[in-house]
Amino acid sequence: MTVTEPVPASAPAPAPVSASVPPLAARVRTVGGSPVRDILAVTARPEVVNFAGGLPAPELFDADGVAAAFRAVLAEVPERALQYSTTEGEPALRAALAARTGARGLATDADDILVTTGSQQALSLLATALLEPGDTVLVEDPCYLAALQAFGLAGARVVAVPTDADGVDPEALEALVVSERPKLLYTVPTFQNPTGRTMPTGRRAAVAAVAARRGLWIVEDDPYGELRFEGERVPWIASFDDARDRTVLLGSFSKVMAPGLRLGWLRAPAALRRACAIAKQAADLHTPTVNQLAAARYLADRDLEGHVVRVAGAYRERRDAMLAGLADALPDGSTWNRPVGGMFLWARLPEGYDTTALLPDVVRHDVAYVPGAPFHAGPPDTSTMRLCFVTHTPEEITEGLRRLGRAFGGNTLG
Repeated sequence: MTVTEPVPASAPAPAPVSASVPPLAARVRTVGGSPVRDILAVTARPEVVNFAGGLPAPELFDADGVAAAFRAVLAEVPERALQYSTTEGEPALRAALAARTGARGLATDADDILVTTGSQQALSLLATALLEPGDTVLVEDPCYLAALQAFGLAGARVVAVPTDADGVDPEALEALVVSERPKLLYTVPTFQNPTGRTMPTGRRAAVAAVAARRGLWIVEDDPYGELRFEGERVPWIASFDDARDRTVLLGSFSKVMAPGLRLGWLRAPAALRRACAIAKQAADLHTPTVNQLAAARYLADRDLEGHVVRVAGAYRERRDAMLAGLADALPDGSTWNRPVGGMFLWARLPEGYDTTALLPDVVRHDVAYVPGAPFHAGPPDTSTMRLCFVTHTPEEITEGLRRLGRAFGGNTLG
């Protein structure tokens, strides 16, 4: 008979051997988060006058109209509204988007449109469809932050094109296309984020001509174009003959209807649009059906154009309130532009000021802006800042600028 020695009850069990998990992908380890989102998290307190976010004014949403559209589709076609949909988008919404695009001078069929989950998704889909790691992308200087993120996550090499008050310099663009052999140029030519500037018609024609001569995709992002306060509408780059076969036009309901709907779209040549649809199938199958049907119903039942006119009128008053107070809020020698639409204004403080270093003290005065440095793909201009003038009322803007003046140690308003 074999006797087995008992194991003392107090003996510790052998420690399990555990290997470390594989690392995160290099693309997410090298691409940082959005400074705007980081600032919004810090400045979420209700007492803060927040010029940092690109947030439409919530009190101007047509909440009743949107709610009525949702009620209608859920009451009349619930089995369709709550079901899966096609990747390309609901036919009724695509037809309505095509009609709106055609009415603005760019003949468009419903089949030219791919509905996306916000126009931000369109950038990710285009990056997937067009870019290999190491490919070069040209961007404006400064550039929309989330576009830099999208291209960075795709592993692209991002090169800034020199700009002036009218946007991209066509001669500099052509030189860079020759030397860098990029896949695409990304531009927000109307009421640009972050600067608020608008590329004039002649400059757009020149950019289109460079793309045709040298072989280049143009990604034309237009989330703000309907928010014009004054002057005449400028044609899309996509409408020029030189660019028709090589321009992707992005649009969004975020600034004119509601950002929470997450409804955007892209208009692209057929082969690229199909490639983006394949990328979207892998990303989310399709944009939420009920949101698409509600937007289509809203366009059928309500006057979106009239709503946009009212919103733009309110935003013009807010822009004017900001322009009226900047001289007293910013240090002597500061400069800024006067956007004729959109949501943003770009300011530059005198040499020696660093808006990133100054921001923590500014936030302690219950006001915030976005430093300009993160918007640059190349060497940053640390004296710049972006100010959003649409989120707050004129009275709140005046108070926010008074706080900004105190933070900068300058004169206060009033």
